[in-house]
Amino acid sequence: MIAAESALDIQQHIDIKAPIDKVYEGMLQEFSALMRYPDGRSMNMILERKPGGRWYRDLGDNAGHLWGHVQSIKPPHLLELVGPLFMSYPAVNHVECRLSETDGMTRVTLRHRAIGPVEDQHSQGVSQGWQGMLDEIKKNAEQ
Repeated sequence: MIAAESALDIQQHIDIKAPIDKVYEGMLQEFSALMRYPDGRSMNMILERKPGGRWYRDLGDNAGHLWGHVQSIKPPHLLELVGPLFMSYPAVNHVECRLSETDGMTRVTLRHRAIGPVEDQHSQGVSQGWQGMLDEIKKNAEQ
């Protein structure tokens, strides 16, 4: 049986009252050490901050899950990640985070696109997950 191909294209943004450098650093932290499950437990994520760097979940003892690689990183304006993310099936994802600063506000625009047999639970839950991450970036940057 061949699963039908599907696509995912989600774009969200948030405006943050903080300098772009602070927001960018907070975003990178949120993609790594600060990334949490909805119940607050750490996901043990690591983001290697360089082109080709890995983004992965470290479970210790050489166990874990590769979520993707850094396709492009241009501080403090851009982070692009490509890979399977949380999808343990043949799907390809691209996550783009763009930051711009105007009048003391930093806008973070996140776009997540995927192709492949994207499961319903993933296409339905991903918007809520990204919004939670954007909210955390804002909360931490505005403190």
